[in-house]
Amino acid sequence: MISLNNISISFNGVTLLDDISYVINKKARIGLTGKNGAGKSTILKIIIGELQTDKGSVSVPTGTTIGYLPQQMTYPDGNTVFEEAISSFSEIKFLEQKISILNKELVKRTDYESDEYLKIIEKLNSSEEKYKISGGATIEADTEKTLKGLGFLSSDFNRDVSEFSGGWRMRIELAKILLQSPNLLLLDEPTNHLDIESIEWLEDFLINYHGAIILISHDRIFLDNITKRTIEIANKKSYDYKVPYSKYETLRKERIEQQIATYQNQQKIIKNTEKFIERFRYKATKAVQVQSRIKQLKKIKKIEIDETDISNLSFKFPQAPRSGDIVVEIKNLTKRYTEKPILKNIWLTIERGEKHAYVGKNGEGKTTLVRIIMNELEHEGNIKVGHNVKIGYFAQNRDNSLDDNKTVFETIDDIAVGDVRTKIRDILGSFLFSGEDIDKKTDILSGGERSRLALAKLMLQPYNLLILDEPTNHLDMHSKEMLKQALIKYNGTLIVVSHDRYFLDGLVNKIYEFGNQTIKQHSGDIKLFLKKKKLQNLKAIEKKEKNNNINNSFSNNLDKKELYLKRKEFDKIIRKAKRFVEKTEDKIEKLEIYIEKNEKRLASGEEIHDKLFYQKFENAKAELEMKIEEWENGHEKLSKLEQEKENL
Repeated sequence: MISLNNISISFNGVTLLDDISYVINKKARIGLTGKNGAGKSTILKIIIGELQTDKGSVSVPTGTTIGYLPQQMTYPDGNTVFEEAISSFSEIKFLEQKISILNKELVKRTDYESDEYLKIIEKLNSSEEKYKISGGATIEADTEKTLKGLGFLSSDFNRDVSEFSGGWRMRIELAKILLQSPNLLLLDEPTNHLDIESIEWLEDFLINYHGAIILISHDRIFLDNITKRTIEIANKKSYDYKVPYSKYETLRKERIEQQIATYQNQQKIIKNTEKFIERFRYKATKAVQVQSRIKQLKKIKKIEIDETDISNLSFKFPQAPRSGDIVVEIKNLTKRYTEKPILKNIWLTIERGEKHAYVGKNGEGKTTLVRIIMNELEHEGNIKVGHNVKIGYFAQNRDNSLDDNKTVFETIDDIAVGDVRTKIRDILGSFLFSGEDIDKKTDILSGGERSRLALAKLMLQPYNLLILDEPTNHLDMHSKEMLKQALIKYNGTLIVVSHDRYFLDGLVNKIYEFGNQTIKQHSGDIKLFLKKKKLQNLKAIEKKEKNNNINNSFSNNLDKKELYLKRKEFDKIIRKAKRFVEKTEDKIEKLEIYIEKNEKRLASGEEIHDKLFYQKFENAKAELEMKIEEWENGHEKLSKLEQEKENL
């Protein structure tokens, strides 16, 4: 479909990409990965023609359409949300206008037999056919479905775009790109401003997308669920793996190990050659050999080792001072921004050592509750912070804790104590500060850099309640992993607002879902919560479809007896399919409980004497994958059966 042929590009004399080549097939699902600054976004800009290469070329077949969502963009004003989203159908709108003009022209004319009249009829028929093929009849329904999938409410559709934050306006731009249905989608961090439900909707949309996709993301689960191929950009080169991200990580590790072994072998050869040259440089009898070795040395193409990540950096939060048993107690809390409350009659108790996740759609009150706990917002009802509770707070897009007169290094050096002082550069590196970055004054840092530094600073101070609002937004995968592992070991109390499923998995022991002015507690982990949510959504859809069809008259010619017998047979098959789905759900839940229990045993370092333990454990994980697939197939079959019955 599209090919990159020996692409090279440099900035200010420094080569960023050198001799990059690969082909993007029609149904490609590619995850583009590499450290920040490696050139991932640059490749997307080269493909769309926004950047010109120093050498090489991009081949794009005639008629190929490309949709591009950058990380940062300017947003238009003046339209409502719905008007802006539906503007992506500009060609269809043009056809609508053309059809309207032709119809008006026909109404005026009475020369029904003239050539001119017939020509207008032909134009009208042609335009109407194009309109139909382009899906003109469904553009409003498609626009509504896409906007709702990305988290907008029907009440938002007529609001002006300018009323929304940058994150929500990004969603509008994403909706426009998806509605255009291009042959190739280039998406640069599309989940940055999405909540979990919107991410899952987008995930399902992209899995079933008709065209090719190149995706840059720091969301591991998102990449694994969508992509089938991973291209890594490292040391100006590209490495192409025909696997999703998690499998790529294993293969990359093997590649690095091979590189290190080859590098070490080459270094021995270079060292021995240099020793020979130095030893016999001035001996006439060895002059020929010396010159030969010098030439050999010059010809050696030195092996570069791709920068190893710091995911294995071991780091712990300082010991949390002991607090009272009740860390935060909330009674009958209500918060209003207008007359309509965003939170209503909330009762919540947070006990020492608990780790909570706050999830739900954006705008449902997660950050509001966090700010109330921090005493930043007025409210109705009572809230009490417990004895000796010391709160460390990371707020998204806020970095008031930084001193603009200090450098990045000084910010951390001033608070680091003990053994941590020897790891300051590693810690800063894990938050993507390296080289000259650590000597920058904090007042010249970007918003993302300031957030990362504020988070690194928070990790070095002894708090017993950590409140983290979207802490992973500006982190890469290795940084997120380091933070996650440190939080797992953290012995204090934790509240984390996050849409990152992988980050939450295995970290929290209570999940609170925000929505409709209230909070609902869910037992189990994030995977179980998401599975249940998906089941609930499917059941809601089925119920809605059933209610919509309940008053429909039967459109077939079967008599009442034949219809009765056929529906009775369907009922029997449907009951059997339902029992299968329910039994599979029960088995999935039991397997998840077994796996979670034994994962905790392994993590605790407990000595296990059962020789068959690991085999049983792996068998359980394999069986879980199989049962999930069986459930999906069973549920799909059940839905089809119920639909067939409704259509009788």
